[in-house]
Amino acid sequence: MSLSRAREALEAQDLASHIMEFDTSSATVELAAAAVGCEPAHIAKTLSFAVGDRVALVVCAGDARIDNPKFKGYFHTKAKMLDAVSAEERIGHGVGGVCPFGVKEGCDVYLDESLKRFDVVYPAAGTASSAVKLTLPELERACPEAIWVDVCKLPA
Repeated sequence: MSLSRAREALEAQDLASHIMEFDTSSATVELAAAAVGCEPAHIAKTLSFAVGDRVALVVCAGDARIDNPKFKGYFHTKAKMLDAVSAEERIGHGVGGVCPFGVKEGCDVYLDESLKRFDVVYPAAGTASSAVKLTLPELERACPEAIWVDVCKLPA
């Protein structure tokens, strides 16, 4: 079901042909990078946070981490990730396949500046064995309501 939700959202933007499905897990940044054949930083991981009664989906580079002061400065709350059960219920995608496409009402999508270093990124496509290859303009098109933010930090 989750892949079909993501596929439907990507089809609406004429991007469904970019979906890749794997016979192996792509549930973590490292596994996804191995499945895709890219550096881990190019994986666009989607982190899910409770922000009031809504869900903030922060899509960031695979090597980026949430910067707590920046997060609190932007969202006016402490960064509190959703647990696996809440994530699937509230987003519509299970952990390992969380992506910004085909999400339920109540989810807001944010694209982190850490992605701007790359021409192409690979977010999940709704399952723990899928990804989608997108240029940054395609990612923006696939997430038409997304807002660019700077809430992550890169490794030293």
